[in-house]
Amino acid sequence: MTTATGDAWVEGPDGSRFWGRFGAAGLLAWDPARGVLMQHRASWSHFGDTWGLPGGARHVDEDAVTGAIREAGEEAGVSGDDLEVVTTSVLDLGFWSYTTVVARVLHPFEPVISDPESIALAWVPVDEVSELPLHPGFAASWPGLRGLLVG
Repeated sequence: MTTATGDAWVEGPDGSRFWGRFGAAGLLAWDPARGVLMQHRASWSHFGDTWGLPGGARHVDEDAVTGAIREAGEEAGVSGDDLEVVTTSVLDLGFWSYTTVVARVLHPFEPVISDPESIALAWVPVDEVSELPLHPGFAASWPGLRGLLVG
């Protein structure tokens, strides 16, 4: 696998911009006892000072699951060994896509801020997620994603 990153903006037909030349992916890590792992995004980031999922641009030949777990490892110290992937949810705009990887936590862990993209990381009870100031994309997808958390 090449390590060519997708760290670049993609512009849509209407001029809107999306991060990730090869698309992007995020990890919805769910621990039934503690809730969902949320990332408070740095103010300088796209839609900064909002809460969302650890994630980011996929590499050139990286599938979404690999990309989401790599990004969550870089941003929050998440190990794929602690997770069981349950499903994925894809927003496909034709010219760009974002995949949310829904994973159940098998082995409880404490996230660690491991790069400057995070102000804070927290386990947020599922019923309290929508009370946070959410990244607009995550806010729009949360009702559907919440329905994928079962068991």
